[in-house]
Amino acid sequence: MKIDRLIGIITTLQQKKIVTAPYLAEKFEVSRRTINRDIEDICKAGIPIVTTQGANGGISIMEGFSLDTTVLTEQELTAIFTGLKSLDSVSRSASAEKLAQKIGGSKAIRLSDHMVIDLSSFYKDDLASKIEQIKLAIRETRCIAFHYCYNKGEADKLIEPYLIVFKWSDWYVFGFCKERKDFRMYKLRRLWNLTVTDDIFNMREIPEEKKQFGSHMTDDYIVPAVYDSSVKYRLVEEYGHTCFIEQEDGKLYTEWGFTTQKDAVEWFLSFGNKVKVLAPPEMVELMKSTLDSIKNLYES
Repeated sequence: MKIDRLIGIITTLQQKKIVTAPYLAEKFEVSRRTINRDIEDICKAGIPIVTTQGANGGISIMEGFSLDTTVLTEQELTAIFTGLKSLDSVSRSASAEKLAQKIGGSKAIRLSDHMVIDLSSFYKDDLASKIEQIKLAIRETRCIAFHYCYNKGEADKLIEPYLIVFKWSDWYVFGFCKERKDFRMYKLRRLWNLTVTDDIFNMREIPEEKKQFGSHMTDDYIVPAVYDSSVKYRLVEEYGHTCFIEQEDGKLYTEWGFTTQKDAVEWFLSFGNKVKVLAPPEMVELMKSTLDSIKNLYES
């Protein structure tokens, strides 16, 4: 990325004082013309660059001009490298390592060694491949096609990809569905046979409400329940340590909202016999009927 290269050039000039254009071109794997344009951009940003001719000539920052220790503080570099390293966990490239080598070698890598964010999953290889394909499609504004499996069945999809989204602990592609004529989110784990097509699309303006991913999901279906103390860790993990009231008998009482009854049932079933739903009446009956159907499944 260009911003990476500009940061790298400035840092290199601070470290080495004077360098040649061919040196920078080789270091950053671009042409001399690109380096010349980069130098112009750096000057426009307010950093005076001087070019001198002759045997000992080259490119340098104007004598007497100094930046505050570094263009970026150690905290800012730490944030950049932590972010890049987390994205590297789902990428086939090593952006953080490459950038670190260009702007300061192993020292820069050490800036973020105290924090590791791994956004990959058990299907990392498949995930990385999908992300790379979608990134290519977004850059080239080309539609993607894939087979999708969801609660309504399976279907072939053709969409205009706009964003790769990490939300709710999972990866999604956000795009415009050609069939539905609307913006949709698709979970990467549920799609396969992904291909980047030759169909070029014109970027659409994304409505503001569509940018609020998940804003349509409300938690207004309130279900009181009581949990066994042995599952306290799960409640804390999901909703925090103040999410329940501890009763005299040691049980944990909660009143939480769910998006739908189906979501509530799935949540409570995951606790087995460690939870009891107290209300509303239709929810209690739904839990009973669901448990009966499970029992019948094993008795048949």
